[in-house]
Amino acid sequence: MKSKFFTLYLCIISAALILFFYSGCSKNTQKYSKSDANTIEIVTTIFPEYDWVKEITGQETEHIQVSMLLDNGTDLHNYQPSAEDVLKILNCDLFICVGGESESWIDDVLGKSVNSNMRVLKLIDILGKDIKEEVFTEGMESDHEHHHGEESHDDHDHDDHDHGHEYDEHIWLSVKNAKLFCNVITDTIGEIDSPNKEIYLQNNRLYQKKLDELDKSFETAIKNAPNKTLLFADRFPFRYFVDDYNLSYYAAFSGCSAETEASFETVMFLADKVDELKLGYIFTIEKSDTKLANTIIRNTKDKNQKIMVLDSMQATTSKDSARGVSYISIMEKNLDVLNTALR
Repeated sequence: MKSKFFTLYLCIISAALILFFYSGCSKNTQKYSKSDANTIEIVTTIFPEYDWVKEITGQETEHIQVSMLLDNGTDLHNYQPSAEDVLKILNCDLFICVGGESESWIDDVLGKSVNSNMRVLKLIDILGKDIKEEVFTEGMESDHEHHHGEESHDDHDHDDHDHGHEYDEHIWLSVKNAKLFCNVITDTIGEIDSPNKEIYLQNNRLYQKKLDELDKSFETAIKNAPNKTLLFADRFPFRYFVDDYNLSYYAAFSGCSAETEASFETVMFLADKVDELKLGYIFTIEKSDTKLANTIIRNTKDKNQKIMVLDSMQATTSKDSARGVSYISIMEKNLDVLNTALR
């Protein structure tokens, strides 16, 4: 259903673009046309991709322009491309996206491209067989839209986008995945801009060391932690992360869930788990209103648990980047949160 909606939406955008190109408004049609043939334009969908490209290319590389589509705090699962966004994609040299069900509109856009030189990197494709299926753990609200086990074969078309109902899209939250993605991004940019290939390789080598250090810091902190269970009163986009470090978890909703209200059964299950495991902290992700977390706390025996936030980078923007926020700085902040909560 979601895929059909986006197809209709893209058809409307396409019609608008046709009128746009032939309306004679040359000033606007040139907005995303290259003024300099030597400029390399890279378009990313989300912040981690944007930040990785900035790290790999370096701030001194003026002939590379990097932009992010989800640059106003819009969640990946709710984003719809504007006509302006479509133009950005169709005129770029490299397009980097996650490639999951939430970005099912991308294939429709790329199908309209006449830019034969454009390169496309889908992170899910890079991950290959290491993609993890969406898991509905004990006590979690079942979202019929994403719980493929409850769908009949007649409920949806069996096309390439079906995998979004089965696989967790939040692949950037694994530092180990980030290392793999950055290597592929580096190689691709080096192929597009071969004269500066060694610069990108060197930048990536330095960045890989930082990612290695971050990965080891998580391993050490979690290995020595007496508590190894996270309880989320929220959606849970951290499955790749917890699997990397052998953490257990309970959550109200899956990472891609469209649900916003938890049932009484879910609230009581999670409250009982807090009591059973003697947890002092309940987690949410960024931008949570904490209503569910507070409801769970009120239903525990001690009613004194603290709410802590793990940032999934789904609301981070280029303005945050300009202020010094980065993939590593956010993950380091998450490390500090875990160091407090798991003890």
